[in-house]
Amino acid sequence: MARPPPLGELPPGYTPPARPATPQILAGSLKAPLWLRAYFQGLLFSLGCGIQRHCGKVLFLGLLAFGALALGLRVAIIETDLEQLWVEAGSRVSQELEYTKEKLGEEAAYTSQMLIQTPRQEGENILTPEALDLHLQAALTASKVSWDLNKICYKSGVPLIENGMIERMIEKLFPCVILTPLDCFWEGAKLQGGSAYLPGRPDIQWTNLDPEQLLEELGPFASLEGFRELLDKAQVGQAYVGRPCLHPDDLHCPSSAPNHHSRQAPDVAQELSGGCHGFSHKFMHWQEELLLGGMARDPQGQLLRAEALQSTFLLMSPRQLYEHFRGDYQTHDIGWSEEQAGTVLQAWQRRFVQLAQESLPENASQQIHAFSSTTLDDILHAFSEVSAARVVGGYLLMLAYACVTMLRWDCAQSQGAVGLAGVLLVALAVASGLGLCALLGIAFNAATTQVLPFLALGIGVDDIFLLAHAFTEAPSGTPLQERTGECLQRTGTSVTLTSINNMVAFFMAALVPIPALRAFSLQAAIVVGCNFAAVMLVFPAVLSLDLHRRHCQRLDVLCCFSSPCSARVIQILPQELGNGTVPVGIAHLTATVQAFAHCEASSQHVVTILPPQAHLVPPPSDALGSELFSPGGSTRDLLGQEEGTGQKAACKSLPCARWNLAHFARSQFAPLLLQSHTKAVVLVLFGALLGLSLYGATLVQDGLALTDVVPRGTKEHAFLSAQLRYFSLYEVALVTQGGFDYAHSQRALFDLHQRFSSLKAVLPPPATQAPRTWLHYYRNWLQGIQAAFDQDWASGRITRHSYRNGSEDGALAYKLLVQTGDAQEPLDFSQLTTRKLVDKEGLIPPELFYMGLTVWVSSDPLGLAASQANFYPPPPEWLHDKYDTTGENLRIPAAQPLEFAQFPFLLHGLQKTADFVEAIEGARAACAEAGRAGVRAYPSGSPFLFWEQYLGLRRCFLLAVCILLLCTFLVCALLLLNPWTAALIVLVLAMMTVELFGIMGFLGIKLSAIPVVILVASVGIGVEFTVHVALGFLTAQGSRNLRAARALERTFAPVTDGAISTLLGLLMLAGSNFDFIVRYFFVVLTILTLLGLLHGLVLLPVLLSILGPPPEVVQMYKESTEVLSPPAPQGGGLRWGISSTLPQSFARVTTSMTVALHPPPLPGAYIHPASEEPAWSPAATPAANGPSNLGSRGLCPATG
Repeated sequence: MARPPPLGELPPGYTPPARPATPQILAGSLKAPLWLRAYFQGLLFSLGCGIQRHCGKVLFLGLLAFGALALGLRVAIIETDLEQLWVEAGSRVSQELEYTKEKLGEEAAYTSQMLIQTPRQEGENILTPEALDLHLQAALTASKVSWDLNKICYKSGVPLIENGMIERMIEKLFPCVILTPLDCFWEGAKLQGGSAYLPGRPDIQWTNLDPEQLLEELGPFASLEGFRELLDKAQVGQAYVGRPCLHPDDLHCPSSAPNHHSRQAPDVAQELSGGCHGFSHKFMHWQEELLLGGMARDPQGQLLRAEALQSTFLLMSPRQLYEHFRGDYQTHDIGWSEEQAGTVLQAWQRRFVQLAQESLPENASQQIHAFSSTTLDDILHAFSEVSAARVVGGYLLMLAYACVTMLRWDCAQSQGAVGLAGVLLVALAVASGLGLCALLGIAFNAATTQVLPFLALGIGVDDIFLLAHAFTEAPSGTPLQERTGECLQRTGTSVTLTSINNMVAFFMAALVPIPALRAFSLQAAIVVGCNFAAVMLVFPAVLSLDLHRRHCQRLDVLCCFSSPCSARVIQILPQELGNGTVPVGIAHLTATVQAFAHCEASSQHVVTILPPQAHLVPPPSDALGSELFSPGGSTRDLLGQEEGTGQKAACKSLPCARWNLAHFARSQFAPLLLQSHTKAVVLVLFGALLGLSLYGATLVQDGLALTDVVPRGTKEHAFLSAQLRYFSLYEVALVTQGGFDYAHSQRALFDLHQRFSSLKAVLPPPATQAPRTWLHYYRNWLQGIQAAFDQDWASGRITRHSYRNGSEDGALAYKLLVQTGDAQEPLDFSQLTTRKLVDKEGLIPPELFYMGLTVWVSSDPLGLAASQANFYPPPPEWLHDKYDTTGENLRIPAAQPLEFAQFPFLLHGLQKTADFVEAIEGARAACAEAGRAGVRAYPSGSPFLFWEQYLGLRRCFLLAVCILLLCTFLVCALLLLNPWTAALIVLVLAMMTVELFGIMGFLGIKLSAIPVVILVASVGIGVEFTVHVALGFLTAQGSRNLRAARALERTFAPVTDGAISTLLGLLMLAGSNFDFIVRYFFVVLTILTLLGLLHGLVLLPVLLSILGPPPEVVQMYKESTEVLSPPAPQGGGLRWGISSTLPQSFARVTTSMTVALHPPPLPGAYIHPASEEPAWSPAATPAANGPSNLGSRGLCPATG
């Protein structure tokens, strides 16, 4: 609070006028909004003064607290699981995923390795023997890893055989599941490892194995009827040796190959037409779309050409591999565990990809792209790693900028050390905020590690610049012990407002239902809160310590050394200054003159009058006229000196040393911007930008492809691009839950399957193949054994009392037909001829459903594996023995009621997000229709995990933005206590959001959860650029033009420095290896920062100058023309003199005043250069500090 000078300095007998309880500066009494803000500023003033008094303690305790929180980073967890990152907790998809894991376990049944081969020349046909040879070479090379492929591959439907010799042979020979175009040819057998030995025969391998011939040779030595029926049902035939050879002149090409004798190369397109088969024609059919990409057909639909080949290798899951080798001699001495099994699989996959990519020479006509599930995990891990070099580089760049921009030639005004300390403090606050997040259990992710450190740095340093600028612009005469309090009083409101809005914005962004981005938003909000605490509590202590350094005239940064530019103070007489005599060589001097301070009796105005000897030069004219600017204090008015003296040239500093952003805003930017024609141009240009942005918003598409995340130019990106172009296939499943009776809901299940199969995106099976679902396989198997029973019954091989002479299938049917399902009387032999296993409507009798399920699962392993049913609870094991005579084998245990089963499907043609959304909506509609029929079902698969968010993403985005704009309005209206100003701020923020959204459309940036978070956060970040200007306008006096200009003068520099600091923080994102970071974070946030700068410093001042609210503070006095009106200039100078008579309403106070030519300012004071001061009009001279100082100072105490 401004204090009157000590009574000892006043003339004898002078009594200061009594001050009213409330400063009478308003019409009537003080308005409630201004009073409330003044009260809040008073609290800030008290806080600042308290911090200044105990600055050392506050700094120590603040650093200690932030440092302790930063230690929480030691327990940080980086989440890389896609499901955990992308699936909303508690959502429909999350509940479905949890149900699946509860029934089937945490891990998938198998992992996939993929090879894609494409020609180097665009559009070249790849359906040639030579291209397939290269594909075989790459596949063989890639699979020759330390662990043999045959040991770790996924094998589907291995049958249980009672014959020990056959069982061991099958264990060694049973083929891996490999979906490859090579399976159409004999060469496909080369990918199958394993071998078996029989006396008198060469090693049995798939390249020379003819199952039919082998069974004939072994028939005399073992009973293989059941195994033979199994192979016949699976339609194994001659397996690979009955398929054509790519090169019939190969010495190993079997004689049973169709083209062995003709020696003609096969027609590759014809052989691949319709797809290929594994060793089982019935259960292992690979459709064309799984093997070939870029296909072209003739008008009859015959395959002519293709541009890509794909092979998929399936491996065991870690748990399966662990169980398979547990207790094996190969692993007994290495501490075999499930974790080690996972490590083996990951190492194998990495080596597989590496060898595949290196398998072909660089000059080959084809190129191989390889990928595995481990590759994706590696990408996510790399994506989530913190780049120490970029973090250090970004913070060093910010340190350099802060130091350079705050250094001054005059050591008393230089704040380089403050800038360095501020950036380091923000860095510590960011670390403490992230540490607090880790302690709260919020998992880190790629957005946290790659983006947040730089974004938080840029946002946090903004307030550092604002406080530092405000601290240097303290009004002259502010007591030293109140400097920090005065700084917080003037700027604390806007800092609080921007920080609260930023936190609210990030908390609102947490509404986006994506865990990774929700965690990012919460972390950002917490970090902003820590930045706010650091800026408001700890940084003022830094400013106070720097104030002490400047008061002691120490060097900036090197504060241990005294300043060489300390002022030399020389006492000169008033007439010496009046005569224009200035000592030569004195760059800094002061002069003490007598001045008269006249105060109106109502204590509403102070006039300081100099003696006649003081000569003042009129400053240059102002482009906006004398209305726009007012002096900051009496010291400024005395800075101008008479021109024409050689001595003055020695005292004037260089123009480049005096230029700064505030000077630019005051003398050039504001006068130009606030001219009428400039306003019109600004409004037209921003209106055009808004119109273009509205059009660009219609161009924004939904989506985020994996190719957007993986760095461009890498082999992984090449694979994903090829896969997206040629093989846009997705395995999905239609899951049926418990809670309904499967046995009585068969018709509804068939209808559900039919409805799902009719979806546009579902790949239909070949016309010659039955639907690949467990219910169809189960029913067809029952119809097959029923037919065998009927044939055996008709021939007399099966009778009412015996089935031993019948076939294996006939005996199975016999056992099922006699089941009653009644625990008291389980068997009824009269049903042999009165019932069927499948009725005329194609339905299984409900009383037989679960017993038949037990028999089918135990007797048809290949069919069960092909169906991918994944039953839970799994049906009990039951072994059929046709020759059992005890009768116990007739008792078939019924399976438990099913709680989980699934129908597999393939989705194709999904290129755009709209395709995914259409497929998801169709699948959900099919499940909803089934639900009305009593069947509980849901779709499962990656499209439903990662694309279902787009069903409500835009609605969520609009809701979050609207709520946030409303919250911003309420917060601004509450703290500014002016809804008019709050409405203008919200209008500008809404325009920024729309324009950013439209620019995204023009740049081709797709809308996903990540841009939504940035768009929502843009409202909060935009407050940084608008609220300072709005608050400066609101608290200024005068006309709208005057207040807008004063707001720009006061805020242009800190807002611009804040924007530059934000851009510097974001600059490090441009060096990311991930194009995703560059496009979706660096580009979008940079555009946001530029838009904020333009709207805050160009559009908002124009809107305020046209539509701004009326001033809260008005002057209630009229200037005395006798005192203030200067006479006409004489001799190039403007002479202010003492009136011979003073109005009776004035009291005379005589005191001393110091006049300085480039003096050393009070520590932290901001003084405009004398020769650059614009003209001031007495008619529109507001209070020096505006109403922001009303909480602690009056206007009329005598000054000294």
